[in-house]
Amino acid sequence: METVLITGANRGLGLEFVRQYNAAGWRVFACCREPTGAAARDLNMLAGTSGRRVTVHRLDVANHAQVDQLALSLKREAIDVLINNAGVQGPNEDFGKTDYKRFAQTLAINVLAPMKVAEAFAGHLAASRRKVLATISSRMGSIGLTTGDTAIAYRTSKAAANMVAKNLAGLLGPLGITVLALSPGWVKTDMGGANAPLDVPTSVAAVRAIVARATAAESGKFFHYDGTDLPW
Repeated sequence: METVLITGANRGLGLEFVRQYNAAGWRVFACCREPTGAAARDLNMLAGTSGRRVTVHRLDVANHAQVDQLALSLKREAIDVLINNAGVQGPNEDFGKTDYKRFAQTLAINVLAPMKVAEAFAGHLAASRRKVLATISSRMGSIGLTTGDTAIAYRTSKAAANMVAKNLAGLLGPLGITVLALSPGWVKTDMGGANAPLDVPTSVAAVRAIVARATAAESGKFFHYDGTDLPW
C-alpha cells in the first residue's frame, strides 16, 4: 500500500488531499496542529471511516522538536509522497504599517517548516518506491509574474519556499527523491475566498495528477495546477 504524509491536513486543500488519497486506497499520515480540537472534527470523522488507512498526528510545523518527534515515531515507515501543505497567508497591512512579528511567523511556517520537514523525513522518502516531496507554493510566489504592491509577506514566503524546493532537488537527487513546487491555483478555501474560480476537489485532483506522473527529470520545477511551468 502506498503512503502519503500531509501537513496542514485538517481543512481546505489538506483535508481534500486526505479525502482523495484515502479514496484511492493509500495509507495517509494526516498531520495538523490540534488533532483533538474542533478544527480537526472533519479530519477525525474521515479517519474514523477509513478502515485505519488514515491516521491523525499532532504536528505544528513551526515546532521543530515536534517535527523530529513525529519523524522518529514513524521511523519504520516508508513514505511515497510527502506534501508540505501547511501554510499561512500572513499580514497584508499598508506600506509603513508592516507587522514584522507576523511577517516572521509567516516565514517560519511557509519557508522554514518545509525545509525542516524535508530534513526530518528525507530518509522515509528515500526508503519508498515513489519518492516525491511536494511543497504547495503559489503563483503569487513567482517573482517573474508578480505585480507587487500587495501581500508582500505571503509572496515573499512563497518565493523563498520555491528556492528551498529548488535547492532540495539538488540535495536530495542522489537519494532518488523528486522535489516539486506546486501552485494549486486560486481556490475557494478560507485563504482563497469565495470569489476564487477553482473548487477544492478540482485543484487537489489536478495537483495529485502532477505528483503521480512526476519524474526525476522534473525535480526542481515549479508547476501550476494545470501542468504548465511557472517562471521563478
